[in-house]
Amino acid sequence: MARGPVAFLESGGQMKRAWVAGEELIDLLPGDDGSRIPKVGGGPANTAKAVARLGYKTFFVGGISDDEYGRAIKVELESSGVDLSLTYRGLESTALAIATLDESGAAKYEFGLDGTASFAFHGSWLPKGEPDVIHVGSVATVLEPGASALFEWARSKSAPIVFDPNVRPSIQGDKDKYRKSVERWIDVASIVKLSEEDLDWLYGDESVVKRWFDRGVSLVVITRGEKGLSALGRDFRVDVPAVSVSVIDTVGAGDTIGAILVEGLLGLRAAGGKLWQMDLPLVQGRHHGYHDVDAEYREKNSKKNYGRILEKYRGRTDILSARR
Repeated sequence: MARGPVAFLESGGQMKRAWVAGEELIDLLPGDDGSRIPKVGGGPANTAKAVARLGYKTFFVGGISDDEYGRAIKVELESSGVDLSLTYRGLESTALAIATLDESGAAKYEFGLDGTASFAFHGSWLPKGEPDVIHVGSVATVLEPGASALFEWARSKSAPIVFDPNVRPSIQGDKDKYRKSVERWIDVASIVKLSEEDLDWLYGDESVVKRWFDRGVSLVVITRGEKGLSALGRDFRVDVPAVSVSVIDTVGAGDTIGAILVEGLLGLRAAGGKLWQMDLPLVQGRHHGYHDVDAEYREKNSKKNYGRILEKYRGRTDILSARR
């Protein structure tokens, strides 16, 4: 039996649209011989690819250079099914992220971003109209002047917003300034996804999350690496253990969680539901690696590990509430 977007289309429905806004860039990853291997990256670009691979109509909202790296980015995104009709195309260079991997495979980055097409956000080209879900995040929500243009655009929309700050202290080391940037996005987000490390660096602990619910956020998902993830609402908490895998690296892992949240919202809206009618936590057991987006893997791990969560929260009507 068909599931997700396929089942909805077969029933005569209209495919829902996701806009994923933010940066794409080139990750320069370390090779075994000390060389640098260019790979298409950027948290929002990774999320857009994952949502598209899950079968949903996905538009990337960002700037893509006409240089060699930009052309490679275009090919990569389009090959995953991402629609680039809403992007800005410019002569500015492509942003670069120089990655180093520690012994566990975790990545740390240094960046070359200023004056690049990747961060050329401006009201003159940001798209009009409304999608069904907006995912926005990462460095594009911090780096000025584009960050303010992106924020003003996003807050003018009525679609639910999934916000992933994807904190990068090497971009902005002043915690007060970084918190101020994150906090304004909290005021327009329906769902916030961030890592345990993000919270610890910005706030020291997780107590701030409770205040976000008073400001209109409905769900906060905290990723915890090998410890799994937690989904928090005003009056509930679900802790999901991670599936044990052999780690090659963690590049793009958190970005996939954002894609799963978008998938949950799109599926809900495709079925004619409203945010406040959500009857399952959006995480619904889909905590998997960046490359593991095939249906068989997701189905197996959802049933094997997280069926208790689905049962515990089945029938809930207050897990999400509308922002507006």
